[in-house]
Amino acid sequence: MFTILDLVQPDTIAEAYQVLTANKSSTVLGGCAFLRLGSQKIGTAIDLSKLNLDYIKELDEHIEIGALTTFRTVETSPLLADYFNGVLSKSVSYIMGVQFRNIATVGATVYAKYGFSDLITPLLALDTEVELFKGGRMPLDQFLAQSSAKDILTSILIKKSPRKAVYHNIRNSATDYPILNVAVSNLHDGWRIVVGARPQRAKIAPIASENLSQANLSPETIDQAANMAAEELSFGTNIRGTAEYRKAICQVLVKRAVTEVLECR
Repeated sequence: MFTILDLVQPDTIAEAYQVLTANKSSTVLGGCAFLRLGSQKIGTAIDLSKLNLDYIKELDEHIEIGALTTFRTVETSPLLADYFNGVLSKSVSYIMGVQFRNIATVGATVYAKYGFSDLITPLLALDTEVELFKGGRMPLDQFLAQSSAKDILTSILIKKSPRKAVYHNIRNSATDYPILNVAVSNLHDGWRIVVGARPQRAKIAPIASENLSQANLSPETIDQAANMAAEELSFGTNIRGTAEYRKAICQVLVKRAVTEVLECR
């Protein structure tokens, strides 16, 4: 249960940003999916529902997804199903149940930089940018790496391309958070390997990605890239799994994902 002392529904992004920065206790509401799971007192809650940020649209060079777009909309989007092997739609389909996916939003998940996110991992495997009201547009990996500052994420943009991508994860149960997840993509023989839920936030494995991009692909070089990814990234221990287990699973999931991408090409 969470408590809201004051609720504001601004008519513009600029108004929402002004309210957000005017008070330390101001918070932008997403779908409130995770707020409902905890106990929190919010001074001023900012509801963006009047700002028409619930959409998925195709532009000349990008696919744009509004911040208030729900996971269920991503899951069922015919447009997203046609790009990147439908990797985004498939990734969110693992998240709890349809009721939960009908309220969890893209913007809240990406802005919060959740380590357990099923969505951020495949977004990193694509050519993704975020659009912030104050911070402007920047690559997703840059946004994830920088320190948090009060801002409003309005949309994400994914560059259209023939990139092939695959997402894999392992869970203790269907309704649990992932123990580890992996996304692998390929474009013009350039590979990108991303590992999330380490349990830290998703991160590209640059050495493994570069090695795979330059290698003559074979079972041996795929194994080598999977081992490199497990070695160059750090893993932690929590109630869902140990660091050692995650490291071992990383090798398996990366190898599986690379092999599947090759079958899609």
